[in-house]
Amino acid sequence: MTSVSELNGKNVIGAGAFTLGEVEGAEFDTKNWQITDLQVKLTSEATERLGFKKPTLSHIVVLLPVILVKAVGDVVSLGSSIEELKSIVRPKKD
Repeated sequence: MTSVSELNGKNVIGAGAFTLGEVEGAEFDTKNWQITDLQVKLTSEATERLGFKKPTLSHIVVLLPVILVKAVGDVVSLGSSIEELKSIVRPKKD
């Protein structure tokens, strides 16, 4: 098993070795106590390619469904390309 704190700071890599960003936290469903999404702080390039407007002094954080995670090791690997992620990821609400 892996704890959420062990995931924090790991790079998230999509298909084609594209670096999406870095894990910043997780969202979970309190009804069944399961993690539903990873909070991922996007790189500048991922922000642009996903169609988000980069804030001047901060980063965009998106929610990435955990079902997309293919493997966890030194990095969090996804089986999806950046193009596939465009319709899946959503911005985290503060």
